[in-house]
Amino acid sequence: MDKQLLGGLSAAEFLRDYWQKQPLLVRNAVPGFSGLLEPPALQALACEDEVQARLIRQTQSGWVLEHGPFKQSSFKPKAKLPWTLLVQELNHHLASARDLLQQFDFIPYARLDDLMVSYAVPGGGVGAHFDSYDVFLLQGSGQRRWQISAQTDLTLVDGVPLKILQNFVPEQEWVLNPGDLLYLPPCYAHNGVAVDACTTYSIGFRAPSVQEIATQFLVHMQDKLDLPGMYQDADLNGQAHPAEISDAMLDQIAGMIARVTWQRADIADFLGRYLTEPKPHLFFDPPEPPLTQPVFTRRAQKQGVALAPQSLLLWQGAIFYLNGEALAAMPDTITMQQLADKRRLAGAQITAALITALYPLYLDGYIVLDLVDA
Repeated sequence: MDKQLLGGLSAAEFLRDYWQKQPLLVRNAVPGFSGLLEPPALQALACEDEVQARLIRQTQSGWVLEHGPFKQSSFKPKAKLPWTLLVQELNHHLASARDLLQQFDFIPYARLDDLMVSYAVPGGGVGAHFDSYDVFLLQGSGQRRWQISAQTDLTLVDGVPLKILQNFVPEQEWVLNPGDLLYLPPCYAHNGVAVDACTTYSIGFRAPSVQEIATQFLVHMQDKLDLPGMYQDADLNGQAHPAEISDAMLDQIAGMIARVTWQRADIADFLGRYLTEPKPHLFFDPPEPPLTQPVFTRRAQKQGVALAPQSLLLWQGAIFYLNGEALAAMPDTITMQQLADKRRLAGAQITAALITALYPLYLDGYIVLDLVDA
């Protein structure tokens, strides 16, 4: 990581003093940065079926939220009222977006969500709000004025399609120029308004609720339970009230449920699958037609391989998890760790033994030959 990204701070200093603690503004964090694509290209992307996009308009009667895919006519001015286009998961569609995310690899991939881009006309924004997760806001083209507040009043306005704060009281304010970076911890109130037509790139992080994690863990465990026996009551006593659930039944059922236990390995297996599970709208494109294994071997060892843009590979100990699945034992864990960390392998790193493990992943569309536009 280039120290300029964090204003001269090392990753360790940033994590110690700022991460989930306080905001950080860095001027010229990414020198020369003015965005990854021009507005017409972004609008064209928002018209594609597989792209997650939203259009937010500020009308005279209030806020209007529309979901993509859009038509080009959607972006024509309407009475010169402010509007904002948001495109999620830019890193799934643009190689340069994936390269940008790599600069933030001092945060574990298990926490990373995606790169979102916001394009706004002058005066455009999404209202004062807060996010339940950490976010880095990197200014692309143009300028955006940010107001932020550590306020604890997070009451939302009723009856609007966006989560807008009812009582936003700004405490600090800056105008961000191209290449400037603003980090905000979770639940930090903020409001960004475009000074002129501009783009802002948001690096967001996952922050699942305790309820979600616990619920999904129990779903995961139900497939692993193997509790023999059946309910029995050979010593059943008569009851004055047949509709009453007896204490004896409660005690026996409580004992059955108490037999449900788990180990640290169960939690690790759950986390690996849960954290790498693709979002429901994502899909993978198997190669058509697929290369034979000998041809794949020659090309992979020449040009290397990369994870598909929507793939996530994590590992814990010697076990690797890819897109919600635990992989069979890998022949070269060190090289696989490098694939997980760097998201690509050079051809020279790929042994014949590793090909045996990688070829099925290629057939599933989980990895691709390492091309610039992969």
